[in-house]
Amino acid sequence: MNLRSQALQALLVQEPAAKLAAVRAIAHGLPVGADEHLEEPPGVPGRPEGLRFVSPQHVPKRSVRTTQGRAALLHSLAHIEFNAINLALDVLWRYPGLPDAFYAGWLQVAVEEALHFELLSNHLQTLGVRYGDLPVHDGLWEMVERTRFDLLARMALVPRTLEARGLDACPLVHKKLLDAGDEKAAAIIAIILRDEVGHVALGNYWYRKVCQEQGLPDFATYGELAQRYRAPRLRGPFNREARLEAGFTVEEIDELERLDAAFKSGLPTS
Repeated sequence: MNLRSQALQALLVQEPAAKLAAVRAIAHGLPVGADEHLEEPPGVPGRPEGLRFVSPQHVPKRSVRTTQGRAALLHSLAHIEFNAINLALDVLWRYPGLPDAFYAGWLQVAVEEALHFELLSNHLQTLGVRYGDLPVHDGLWEMVERTRFDLLARMALVPRTLEARGLDACPLVHKKLLDAGDEKAAAIIAIILRDEVGHVALGNYWYRKVCQEQGLPDFATYGELAQRYRAPRLRGPFNREARLEAGFTVEEIDELERLDAAFKSGLPTS
């Protein structure tokens, strides 16, 4: 079995502990199988039975100063990280014919997302909640589905759009948890932010590389892809420092802030 086929098998695993074990069992030294044709089987992505999906506005939000409120927040974050494991595994098997460095990078992402989920899940249990106890939404995976036939769009709109939102949100969440006295949860968020900078940077690198190979201007192409695939509007404030570290340019961040300010003021955004 090669790396890509093993990643597909891990993607199909439903039970969280078994999925973590499957991710960690993928050996870096395996042949990649970059040119192997793999068919998508039923059951993608593997997720626990009984997850209750609701629209984003119906995901419970409560004050983090209560145990129930912190549990609701951390449950939402655990779901994001579980989706992120599946996202990295999906990238590994779905897109053939790429350099070994592409697959090595996304395997490392899968391993780190597995750690994030494990940390959040374990802490959730100290609050009396298990992953799956609360409703979740499926916004991240919906974009994965839309971009399944387009590597350029996948890189543009998942790691450097949806996952990059975590760079902006993590400092705010970290502060809320510290203010609520949950130092353990805040420490987990700090780990997630540290690693997500690298994950977004990987998406930025491969987005720009594919743009270059296809002779496309990366700045203008991003806007076209966001419109074509109905990417959500990004709201500020933006974490400029983390975004710069993750490979965004000053021009890109300035454009995000311009669009956000124009939307808030009711001005045209084009």
